[in-house]
Amino acid sequence: MFVTDIRKDFYEVVANQRVALMVATDIDALCACKILQALFHCDHIQYTLVPVTGWQELCTAFLEHKEQFRYFVLINCGANVDLLEMLQPDDDSIFFICDTHRPVDVVNVYNDTQIKLLIKQDDDLDVPSYDDIFRDEEDEDGGDSGNESDEGSEPSEKRRRFDEAAIERRIERQRARREWEARRREILFDYEQYEYHGTSAAMMFFELAWVLTKDTKDMLWWAVIGLTDQWVHDKITHIKYVTDIATMQRHVSRHNHRNEDEENSLSIDCMRISFEYDLRLTLYQHWSLYESICNSCYTSCSFKLWTLNGQKKLQEYLADMGLPLKQVKQKFNSMDVSIKENLREVIEESSNKYGMKDIRIQTFSVHFGFKNRFLASDMVHAASALLESAEKEESNTTDNFIKALDSLSRSNLERLHSGIDLAKRKLLAIQQTVASCLCTNLILSQGPFLYCYLLEGTPDVKLFSKPLALTLLCKYLLRAFVHSTRNKRCKLLPLIMAAPKDVEKGTVIVVGIPPESETSDKKNFFGRAFEKAAESTSSRTLHDHFDTSIIELKTEDRSKFLDALITLLS
Repeated sequence: MFVTDIRKDFYEVVANQRVALMVATDIDALCACKILQALFHCDHIQYTLVPVTGWQELCTAFLEHKEQFRYFVLINCGANVDLLEMLQPDDDSIFFICDTHRPVDVVNVYNDTQIKLLIKQDDDLDVPSYDDIFRDEEDEDGGDSGNESDEGSEPSEKRRRFDEAAIERRIERQRARREWEARRREILFDYEQYEYHGTSAAMMFFELAWVLTKDTKDMLWWAVIGLTDQWVHDKITHIKYVTDIATMQRHVSRHNHRNEDEENSLSIDCMRISFEYDLRLTLYQHWSLYESICNSCYTSCSFKLWTLNGQKKLQEYLADMGLPLKQVKQKFNSMDVSIKENLREVIEESSNKYGMKDIRIQTFSVHFGFKNRFLASDMVHAASALLESAEKEESNTTDNFIKALDSLSRSNLERLHSGIDLAKRKLLAIQQTVASCLCTNLILSQGPFLYCYLLEGTPDVKLFSKPLALTLLCKYLLRAFVHSTRNKRCKLLPLIMAAPKDVEKGTVIVVGIPPESETSDKKNFFGRAFEKAAESTSSRTLHDHFDTSIIELKTEDRSKFLDALITLLS
């Protein structure tokens, strides 16, 4: 059931209990976890933190902890499946689910006792009504069966007529039931057909902190990062992003106003969050402007930098801005102050001439002390890179999770800077892979969708065995392809991408993303399509990821799985 009063029905319930926090491995979930941890520290609530990467880990973690805990908080996992069916918990276990994955499973919505959904109800949920989905099992035979023993006697005539009427009634009931079941299947298909995302989990928990009047600037900054993660990884529509940014802007103004008269607003350890209309150039303040332009999806696709013409165009663009190459190619921090002063305006003016009308985006930045300034997107890229870091062979999910969590604290800037360095390497790898896929025509049109397979031995292929990195590559590649192809039909197609996952086990990771367009509703139909295709071909697949549009597949089953998908979607 949906929790209407998050303070009374969630926070006050867990206030004197021990809680198991099960957190998915994405940046929004990490930020939500940081906010909840801070609140729990305030009120001395005991908790155990368990990072989970998929359904299997969630089940294992639950089995390990179900004896010690009665209350479980699930962040960005658990809403889009029938959780009680999956975990088979005891009757006294209670699950609080704060998850952005939609659609929410109908059983979770209508379970009043064990499932409590911390989900905004104004998120266009369109949940089917209870009567359309569930109905009380009627006794089909309900006293209508007659007894046909005394064949010759007069009562048997009445009994026969009575039996005929009973049979008719039963047939009528069965027909009504079949109709109801057919309608139910149709309603559920329409409801569960597309996967999409709702309001950020970090924003939900920040609102809880605000209701409890325990919100701090750190919590506000984490909520901003959670929202920005949804934008960076293309999970929400532009309208949703702008609406949520406006909500966060009100909170930022409130906090800044509250701190105006405090003495420490100019101290060395102060923290200032400000609303910015900043450039869509990834990590530009921690890189050189030139490298940022070359490795940002928006500019690289607009110029088609994988072609010679694109490279020429970039040189013209820099000349148009009047920026010397020496300045553009050195670290942003070392550029002349006179150039940096009105850099955004200069870049915006030239970008408009080159058709990049959306070079600036509404976002937030933070100052830690006098020296360190970060954009919310910098934090997302850095934390994502740490979360999926494959630097050390033996580094496991939990280590990476803790590192990424640490990088979000302002007391751990060293970790954040190491994350930014990793993110730069990841962006360079994405850019080079996009260029090589386009130049070698690796993107094939399969009819209802585009398909690209990264071969074993491709540079950085290990990096793309991770879901966040592969999804980002997928998004960049589709955008680049749409900019470079002349085929109008191909511009409207979704993309499926596969990369080697585990060579020893012979598995690939497969991701599907919806078509690229500014007005796209970001709804993804690949989750259901992957399930159906795997079912019909008996392909050996693992649907373990919380995003249903990401699966693992045995390498030798790839071709029959694809053929089934083509048939299914044609």
